[in-house]
Parts: sequence; structure tokens; C-alpha cells
Amino acid sequence: MTATAERPATEIGKDRRRKEDQRLITGRTRWTDNITLPGMLHLAMVRSPFAHAKIVSIDTSAAKSAANVVAVYTGKDLGEEQGVNANAWPLTLDQVTPNHQPMPAAEVAFAGEIVACVVARSAAEARDAAELVDVEYDELPAALDLKEAADDKVLAHTDLATNKTAFWQLDSAGQGTGRAIDEVIDEARADGIVIEREFRQQRLIPAFMEPRSTVVDPTGEQITMWSATQIPHILRFLLAATTGVPESKIRVIAPDVGGGFGGKLQSTPEEWVTWFVARRLGKPCKYTETRSESLMSGHHGRDQWQKLTLAATKEGRVTGLKVDLLADLGAYVALVGGGVPVLGAWMFNAIYKWDAYQFNVTPVLTNKVWVDAYRGAGRPEATFGVERMMDELAVELGKDPLEVREMNWIKHDEFPFTTVAGMTYDSGNYEAATAKAKEMFGYDALREEQRARRESKDKVQLGIGISTFTEMCGLAPSRVLGSLNYGAGGWEHASVRMLATGKVEVITGASAHGQGHETAFSQIVADRLGVPFEDVEILHGDTQIAHKGMDTYGSRSLVIGGEALVLAADKVIAKAKPIAAHLLEANVDDLEFSAGRFTVKGTDQGTSIADVALATFASHNYPEGVEPGIDAEATYDPVNFSFPHGTHLCAMEVDTETGETTMRKYVAVDDVGNIINPLIVDGQTHGGLVQGIAQALWEEAVYDDSGTLVSGSLVDYLLPTAADTISFEVEHTTSPSTTNTLGTKGVGEAGTIASTPAVVNAILDAVRHLGVEDIMMPCSPARVWNAIHTAAAKGSSTEGAAMPHFDAAEPGQSTTHRESPSVGTSGQAEGAGQ
Repeated sequence: MTATAERPATEIGKDRRRKEDQRLITGRTRWTDNITLPGMLHLAMVRSPFAHAKIVSIDTSAAKSAANVVAVYTGKDLGEEQGVNANAWPLTLDQVTPNHQPMPAAEVAFAGEIVACVVARSAAEARDAAELVDVEYDELPAALDLKEAADDKVLAHTDLATNKTAFWQLDSAGQGTGRAIDEVIDEARADGIVIEREFRQQRLIPAFMEPRSTVVDPTGEQITMWSATQIPHILRFLLAATTGVPESKIRVIAPDVGGGFGGKLQSTPEEWVTWFVARRLGKPCKYTETRSESLMSGHHGRDQWQKLTLAATKEGRVTGLKVDLLADLGAYVALVGGGVPVLGAWMFNAIYKWDAYQFNVTPVLTNKVWVDAYRGAGRPEATFGVERMMDELAVELGKDPLEVREMNWIKHDEFPFTTVAGMTYDSGNYEAATAKAKEMFGYDALREEQRARRESKDKVQLGIGISTFTEMCGLAPSRVLGSLNYGAGGWEHASVRMLATGKVEVITGASAHGQGHETAFSQIVADRLGVPFEDVEILHGDTQIAHKGMDTYGSRSLVIGGEALVLAADKVIAKAKPIAAHLLEANVDDLEFSAGRFTVKGTDQGTSIADVALATFASHNYPEGVEPGIDAEATYDPVNFSFPHGTHLCAMEVDTETGETTMRKYVAVDDVGNIINPLIVDGQTHGGLVQGIAQALWEEAVYDDSGTLVSGSLVDYLLPTAADTISFEVEHTTSPSTTNTLGTKGVGEAGTIASTPAVVNAILDAVRHLGVEDIMMPCSPARVWNAIHTAAAKGSSTEGAAMPHFDAAEPGQSTTHRESPSVGTSGQAEGAGQ
């Protein structure tokens, strides 16, 4: 049979349904909570109702005497043996880092912190007995408001002298990538435009589908932990590094994991407590949180105040951007912690060409649950800020916001382009993505409809929102991370095994929790080795099987993990080639490999890689001096981040009498490089869009004045369903990455990063002519209504304006300097409810 006849269809680029879905949708999954071991005990946590308090005493006697209770532990019982929740990214050498014990013995720093643990023979009995633990507290003042906490009015930890953990700056003048920011702003004040704004990034909750769960079995030669985690390899390292147990004696398994979105990128107090109790009792132990515990004690995301200053010429060319952030860390500096806002430092400059840029961030401790990575991690916050500012500039100029963006963005023939922040973007085509998005959206027609509605004073106004974004994906290279004081590398590891039957076993250090790794990775390996897609099996998430790995976060799986697979597969081919030459009695240099076959050049003589695998297994006819084996492994450390980009356009209708907002149309055109599986990419895009839109319209973690999370259930924390969203129109342009073999870029976070500013810009565009300058997220009907009526009460309405922008000045008319309007013109206080 010829090589052409044997060649399977090209896998890369094919709409393959996900391999993993069959077991997921038929209930054959193995979630951590499904795991049952002989003699297994169950844990329930006793949590503080206070945001900040001294622990005076804990009476566990009633709980210990309850039915089937085996033990009750407090922080004093665990002592120093309980380990510590580590911070892997200290921003500065002098960072203020509170001691984060899994179960404190003296002082609690947020409502929901663990103060005791009940161990019983069933989960129900453990929860019942936990109600019997009597804790006496001495309540302390709580630092809850971010700005007040930054002023140290109330300290979040009594043993620390300040709430400010660090100060970190990126300055274009200091690193030689641009001019001094103050000089550029002063020039714009004298003969240009300066716009100052302050934006609020509300606190969000990852709200993954599967609550966190942990099982620890200490009874074998190894201590085995099953956990609903994104980071089994990092978790094993942290357990070994902080408890003294050799890493070789620890096995961590992430079985099927029901979503994470960064919320399971953590070593949790519950994991440490379960580990400790299992070792102390010598029996398997399980802890599974309730939904309310998940919302109350799992880490949160976002939560920033952003003060932005933009300088531009009278014509609208941006010249400088200064960013000052206050970032709420919550009660502790988490695993990535203060590094999350820093990830935005290279993205506030976005796709635009600036002369000067400065980014400043002060992370602040408060008495709320700690903040860490949430889908996008620093980059959604940055994109929101800069895209809001580009709209503000367009309003100031009286120009179409797309026109303002186009005159400032990097052109496709300027790549590779080194930005004012020091990043080198390898490829992109913002013009192509925008042109396609405009066509799909019907941009000009919608602008005409908007104009007509304004002229007719329609009670339902139409707004158009724009977000032209880029992001950095991959969280690598390792040397760059090291220079930033990050505690881990950015590489990824993979192994490819050719089995004697011709099947392929692939082991990856990436750990899936819904991304479709098993499908996309199978497509890559099937194409590389020329074997059927069905013959490739992907193994992951078990440190005993995948002995090396850096796990899954930051849209790194494909651009780093996929490249490791390519390297390993290519090594398999290289190792198989001399064996194939021997079997064919040919010279190695005369062999070609294509579509899974080695052939002798100019002939139809050949053998398949599967035949080579079988011959290697038997080793009966083997070349001298060649190792009998073609399995291979590889570790890949990228030379740069990848930079997907896109143009998102959103049309929102706003009822000016009720404040109700309705999404009319949403178009997303993303450039994620070469696409492995379009079906998976579209799924990731749709999911990301919903999460970003949810921040704009619905979601907010709200604390009351005492530090209690009042949005601590899905009744109060407003998650959207399919019924709350429309059908999005998704398309792609392609500018392959030049820094990896596959030409791929990340996609998992793109929708979330781009959609929030597109929606908010659309809502503001609908009511800007009524005098509304800003609405704090989420843009609930009450906030929109209040913003409209507050503006009307101030007498700033300019109803009937023909232009689609409020208070438009003629281009180049006069020097303009506008002070920041009040954030949240609805008049609601920070953290106000829906």
C-alpha cells in the first residue's frame, strides 16, 4: 500500500468533538468527591463569622461527644505541623507578607477562615458536630474599604504595621523603552489633551461548577492526595517544601476537575488541613466544600481601583499613559497574589503606540477573602482600563471610537513590534480583524440607527461598544519569570510512547479541567506521527504518571504544552529512523518520513512507524549500537509570550425609563494564530464571552459593613445562564505566531478579556448624550437608571444631539484638560447591591 493511501486525514484544523465529553455527559466521571476508600473519614470545617477577631477560646467537648465523631482539631492542636500557604510571587524583597496558616490559633483575618475541624465517619455527622463547636471571639475593627485600608486607617493584621504589602513600578523611561511620563503629560496639558479617569474593578468569584474537594490517603508507601486542582505538580512541590515529606513520597492526582478559571490555581487551607488530619490519624480523609463555603472561602478575583491619565495630541494621537492601581489582596498574599495586577503592567499599553508609559501598583491587605488569579488574571483589568480610556478620548475629540483606535494602533507591517512596556509582539493584524468585525456587525447601519433613535428621542437608546485588544499568553519564558521574582519556571514537559500495538500513549504535564486537552493534543500528535486520531491516548493530572509538569493556567497549555508534544514526537521520529533504515536495508539519509511512513526516496518501499514500534518491542532484527526504544520526552521553554488579539463589537439597548439593558448583537473576531480544533476554540470563546459580559452586567461579590459576604449563595451572586445571553457571532483571522512551531496563540481567556469593556462602552455610548459619563460595574438596571437621573438632575442633559457622542469638541479646537468624573454616577456606594 502506498504512503498516500495510508495517510490519515490532516487532524490539525479539524472540528473534532471532544474525546472527554462522552464520559463527562454520561456520568462516568471520577470527581474527587466520588472517591471512596476503605475506612475513610470525613471533615467539616468550623469557620469564623467575623472578618477580624482574636480567638479567645474554643470549646470542642460537645462536638467530640457527638455520634461517630473521631476527633476535633483546632489551630493549637495542629501547631507548626500544619504547614503554611505559600506565596510564590513576592513582588519585592521587602514585601509585607502575613503568615498564612491553614488554621490560625490566635487571630482570624476574614469571615470564613477556618478555626477548627471536625472528623467523623460521615460528612453529615461531621457537619452536624461542627455546629456544636463553641468559639469565643474578641471582635476587632476590620479593614474593608480598599482606599481606607491603603491609608492604614484600620490594620488587617494586628502584628503588621501597614496594610500595604509592596510598591511595584514599570516605567518606560527607566527601562529605556520610552520617554518620561510626567514630561509627556505636561506637554499635553500645555498643547494637547489630558484625560484623567478613575475606574472600579469590582470583586468577582470564580464560581466553578465543581466545588473544591480533597482526599488524602496516608496508608501506603506514598501519601496520595486527590484534589480538584489546576496544579497537581505545584501542589506536590509545595507539600514537600513546607512539610518536610520527601517529594518522592507524595503523589498528587487531579482526576476529572469541573472547571477552575484560576479559582483552583491555589494551595488551599482545606488541602493542608485534610493532609494533616489524615497523617495524624493514619486513615484516609475527605473534605468537600459546600457551595456557600466555595463562594465564601475560595479565593476571589479582580478588585481594583484604577486611576488612569492619558495624554494625547489635539488630533488624537496618544502620547502617554500613566496607571496607578490599588489592588485589594484580601487577608493574605496568595500563591500568585500581588503578581496578578502586575500581569497587567504589560497590557495597559495594549495595541497602541505610546511615547511614554508608567505603571504603578500598590497591593493592599483587607479583611476579606484573599484575591488571586481569575480568568485573564490582570489582563482583563488592563484591557478594561485602556479601552474605556480610548472611548473617553474619542468623546473628547468628537470622533468615531474606531477611528481613534485605528490612528493609534500598531500596523500589520510593523511587526515584530517592541512596545513602550518592553514586550515584543511577534505578529498581528488589527486591521484585518477590525474590518471583518465591522462587516459582520453592520457597523455603519447600526450607527445610523443610533442617530435616528437619538433624533426621535426614543425611550430605548442604542449604544455601540468597542474593544480592540491583545493579551499575553503562556506565563513564560522561565528567565523572564525569574527576573520578576516569580517562584517557578514557565516550561512544560511531555512524553510520547509508541506502544508495540502501534497505539500512542502521550503524557503531558498540563492538567486539564475542561479545556479539551485530550482532543487537541491527540490531534497534534496524530498529525505529527501520522497515526489515527483514535489511536492516541492522553494521560495527565497524576504526578506518578506525569512526573514533570507546570500544570494549567494563563492560556499556556497549547502554546507551551503543545510545543513540548511536538518536540517529543519529533524525537520519536528521529529515534525510529535508523531502525526503519535497518529494516528496509537502506541508508538513513535516503529515508523520508511522511504520513506515518518511512519511505526510501524515489521508491514505494517503506514501513510504518507502527511497524517500527513493533520491531523495537521484539528487538529481533535491530541495528547494532542503537538503543532498543523509540519513546521520547521533551521539555519546552518558550522564548516569548504569545499575543492573540481581536476586535469585539457590542450593541446594547438601554431603556432610559427603567435602566434595563438588552444585548442586541455581539461580534467577536479573534486572531489566535493557527487553530488546532475550531470547535474547541469557539467553545472557549463563547464561555469567555459570558464571563466577561457577566462582570459588566451581573456579577459582584458584596460585603456588608461588618465584613460578611452577603452574596454568599447563588441566590445572591448573580451568575448568568444561557437564557440571559444571546447567540454570539464568532469568527477568526489568522496571523500565526512566529515563536513556536505550530504557530498557535492562546484562546482560553480572550473572550473574558475583551468583552467587559465592549459591553460597558456600549451602555455608556447609549446614554452619553444624556450626560452620563460613567457607570460602575455591574451595570444593573438600578445603577443605569440612577446614572441617567443623576445626570438629568445636574442639568447636563443634551437630548436630541445628532452626534453619537456627548460634549464633542471640534478636532484640534482648543487645549483640553478634564478632571476625573465621579466613578459610579448612580450615586451608589462602593459594594452597593444590585
